[in-house]
Amino acid sequence: MKMASRNKSTAAATSGRFAYAGLDRVIHERARLSLLTSLIANPSGLLFGELKQLCALTDGNLSRHLQVLQEAELITVSKSFDRIRPQTICRITSFGRERFLAYLSELENVVRDAAAAAASEPVRGTIGKLAPA
Repeated sequence: MKMASRNKSTAAATSGRFAYAGLDRVIHERARLSLLTSLIANPSGLLFGELKQLCALTDGNLSRHLQVLQEAELITVSKSFDRIRPQTICRITSFGRERFLAYLSELENVVRDAAAAAASEPVRGTIGKLAPA
């Protein structure tokens, strides 16, 4: 019996008003959101070191997040040489741009709904009393 009620609450949560299916887990992670925001603002691409600095990530962390985004086909990573120094350039793909813009649209819905819900609910103070308007 408990299993049936759990399935009902899961179904309600997935189809509920505040489910937000468009919040893609690949994009929603803070570091990947930062990376995609940086890359969409620089369509010609950014060097590994530039992304590392812009997003305040370590080499290993950045590499792993780039790998996830690349596997999802949201970015491309190309390696070349500038004289004798290796360079890694990351670019957002057209598919990645599409998905990112769709994600932003869904995020706008979240903000709109949250603001509307907050405006319709009374604000409680820290000790449980209604705060003055």
